[in-house]
Amino acid sequence: MATESSDFRTPMRSPSRRVVHDGPFGLGCAPLGNLFQAIDDEDASALLEAAWDAGIRWFDTAPHYGLGLSERRLGAFLRTKPRQEYTISTKVGRLLVPNAAGAAERDPEGFDVPADQRRVWDFSGDGVRASLDASLERLGLDSIDVALIHDPTEQAETAIAEAVPALVELRAAGAIDAVGVGTRDTAVLTRFVTETEIDTLMLAGRYTLLDQSALGTLFPACLERSVSVLNAGVFNSGILALVAPPLDAPFEYSAAPAEVIRRARQMADVCATFGTTLPAAALAFARSHPVVEAVAVGAANHSQLRENLALVDAPPPPELWDELARRGFLGVGCE
Repeated sequence: MATESSDFRTPMRSPSRRVVHDGPFGLGCAPLGNLFQAIDDEDASALLEAAWDAGIRWFDTAPHYGLGLSERRLGAFLRTKPRQEYTISTKVGRLLVPNAAGAAERDPEGFDVPADQRRVWDFSGDGVRASLDASLERLGLDSIDVALIHDPTEQAETAIAEAVPALVELRAAGAIDAVGVGTRDTAVLTRFVTETEIDTLMLAGRYTLLDQSALGTLFPACLERSVSVLNAGVFNSGILALVAPPLDAPFEYSAAPAEVIRRARQMADVCATFGTTLPAAALAFARSHPVVEAVAVGAANHSQLRENLALVDAPPPPELWDELARRGFLGVGCE
């Protein structure tokens, strides 16, 4: 259970280094890479226009998303907008190399695209620089704002020793504005916060209504070192986006265990008692800790995005958090 010093309702100072200056929400652009299902260029453009019209100005992408498709679609859109009006983050750690043998197959990592390229892990300094150059070419832009080291869990030593220093050099030279790291492993993220000079981190699915393990050591370390958090995966792959989670609800990119379904349904019932919904509570909670600078919201289409953002205009009553805490739903997974 969370201690008093790490409870999300306890006032604490916010990090001083901000990397997203465009509001509390951003668009997670994995769906632009045909995550789980294909969308056409017209639908991708409509999703981005809906985000822009809603005031979103932070867009997060990665080479991993659709083997570069997300970056290409996002870049085509952002090239029509004033460069000073948005923040773009992309990721390093996976280089894309030609894979002619896979051209007739589909990508095996969840994106509905041809497997005509393959991902090669590379957290070296040269790999980081090559990754950013390739991303800029796909985006068709002269610069990105935030460079995030992507899922370095298995190669943390190399990423700490080589990737971070290379990015810090690029930051010092003015080539990027901020250096960060993104993954779901809170122990690895804590190492980057305490051992390196990063500005921010992207946390996937570890500060949500179903998993608050980031409260244990990670968030206190971020507060101590003034490292901001970009919160992602806040619906835990979909289960928290459902008003009444069914038995086959998704969780962490697979079928949710029975215990998770039970807890999600119980929280949904509590939310209904207070005149709100589980998705509205999940989105509000994702922003609630002072260390969280912004929340990345993903959507498969423009209608889903508008539905998600509409939840912001109807926040849950403060009494909901007291009741969820009383029932033991807050502090889950903490040390």
